[in-house]
Amino acid sequence: MDRKQFLRTLALAGAAITVKSKGGMDLMAQSQGKKPVDLVAVMGGEPEEMFRQAIEELGGISKFIKKGWKVTVKPNIGWDKAPELAGNTNPKLVAEIVRQCFQAGAKEVTVFDHTCDDWIKCYRNSGIEAAIKAAGGKMAPANEESYYRKVQLPLGKKLTSTKVHEAILDCDAWINVPVLKHHGGANLSISMKNYMGIIWDRRIFHRTDMQQCIADVCTMEKKPVLNVVDAYRTMKTNGPQGRTTADVVDTKGLFISKDIVAVDTAAAKFFGQIRDMPLENVGHLAKGQMLGLGTMELDKLNIKRIKLG
Repeated sequence: MDRKQFLRTLALAGAAITVKSKGGMDLMAQSQGKKPVDLVAVMGGEPEEMFRQAIEELGGISKFIKKGWKVTVKPNIGWDKAPELAGNTNPKLVAEIVRQCFQAGAKEVTVFDHTCDDWIKCYRNSGIEAAIKAAGGKMAPANEESYYRKVQLPLGKKLTSTKVHEAILDCDAWINVPVLKHHGGANLSISMKNYMGIIWDRRIFHRTDMQQCIADVCTMEKKPVLNVVDAYRTMKTNGPQGRTTADVVDTKGLFISKDIVAVDTAAAKFFGQIRDMPLENVGHLAKGQMLGLGTMELDKLNIKRIKLG
């Protein structure tokens, strides 16, 4: 798939959106040779198929999840919104990740989010609760402070401690599964921003320095074994909730990597083709790189690009 074909595919998927090509596709430059793949970018297909192809390129789910483990999957389920509005992670993608964890031998798989709207309605109306239960996983509540325990963040610049949900602290591994979307405060909500759903008190982010606090919380010692960015539907405006389907573009993309800064940089560049969003506006990316969380220098990575028919 060459550059022109990829952009044409994106334009068709976006249903009459105008795609800007200025530098946006450098993230899709694929390294040659037999080096391990650092990041996978998938275009086209359905969420389950996209994840299956992506995880295979990284060596399979068993490379990250071991037999007998307790696994936590953390999507975005923050809003009482239907899947079509793209305020939450696609339920089909989350369910496929849960199924694959069980196939790898996981003992149990728990899914949760510290929601903004009523948690019962968010879990139900996002479609995630039903999808997870059908896949054999369980949903955990996160609406009470008793579920959270204090964690120190010695590398944090503004945020030096926080309370983290027990589902993260008590599992053997966790997988970070955000949806790519516009955010009125952080400009973009991706993997790093998704950490705000694992902690109790988020007010300090808004009253202090949101971009720095997002980077700070990601310095937590227990990091996700994978970051899987859902860009099947992308909320381009009025985030983080969205208002109508007019805010949403059907982009059919997915990005996956262990490197949280790299995967968010790739996703941010992808978003930048839908509407103008310079990387410097997503300040937590550079702050995360400065804290050693990963790299924004995608040209130094071995990126695998895939277009599904």
